[in-house]
Amino acid sequence: MADEPKDPQPPTPPSAASDKPAGSAPGEPLKAEVSRTDSPGAGVSAAPVAAPRLEPPAPKPANPEAAVTATTSETSSATGQPTAPASAAGAATAGKPAASAKPAPAAKPAAAAAAKPAAPHVPPPPAAPTGPTDPPPPADKPVPGFIATLQSQIADGVAAVSFYLGDWTVIVPVAKVTEVLRHLRDAPDARFDSLSDLTATDWPPRKEGRFDVLYMLYSTAHRHRVRVKVIVAENQPIPSATVLWPAANWFEREVYDMFGVNITGHPDRRRILMPDDWQGFPQRKDYPLEGPGELLMENPIDWLKLRQAREEADIE
Repeated sequence: MADEPKDPQPPTPPSAASDKPAGSAPGEPLKAEVSRTDSPGAGVSAAPVAAPRLEPPAPKPANPEAAVTATTSETSSATGQPTAPASAAGAATAGKPAASAKPAPAAKPAAAAAAKPAAPHVPPPPAAPTGPTDPPPPADKPVPGFIATLQSQIADGVAAVSFYLGDWTVIVPVAKVTEVLRHLRDAPDARFDSLSDLTATDWPPRKEGRFDVLYMLYSTAHRHRVRVKVIVAENQPIPSATVLWPAANWFEREVYDMFGVNITGHPDRRRILMPDDWQGFPQRKDYPLEGPGELLMENPIDWLKLRQAREEADIE
């Protein structure tokens, strides 16, 4: 039997380049076999892929602006090989000045940092005045005629003359006060017929006398004024001026009530503002700000009750 012809074999499809020996593979890889070039180990498909490194992340540099972005864990997209260490890249550029690098600030000395600013100097408060200044009159200011007449007619009647803010003041000794006041009232060039005010001031530190008793005189005939000042100690007696001006009656009672000045020869020397049994003198500078203690009553009714209780105790 004659041999029957065999079925023709179907044509074999062309095999891929990877199935052929390396020597017969084409020089350029097929497009379907080329991987992404931005992944690690990219390039020829036959090149081995590097295993991922398990090293801990590099510490952050102290100066982020001067740090090199490439690290040893990154690989080249062209060769698939690890890149050079950052220290080598930094050594290559060590000779060039860094444009963006800023110089580190100079450290301050520890003593200067720990030193505190000195406290500002506060001057001590000025000492309390011991009395009024009583400035003398200027050289170009002539003394009024009635003062010159007073100095010439009463020996030792004027201890000093002062001029301040347009007002004349005559300082008179206590022993001469009545004689000087009478002269100023009756002298033709003075004619001080009005006692406009009478008061006192307290100067505890002053040694020559604690109180200043002040007489403000006015002349309705000549329309001029003068102030008479008398320096008096705490318990020193001073004669009353009621024999010259009746208006001195209530003025002197107030001076006695508020300051305790020892006015003698007064027709009715008693308190005028405070109760008769009030303790102390309220206008003295050493008087307590909170009052005399147990007698300080904010409600007048309480004061009346206390006074009534004392009267009832006296009756019993």
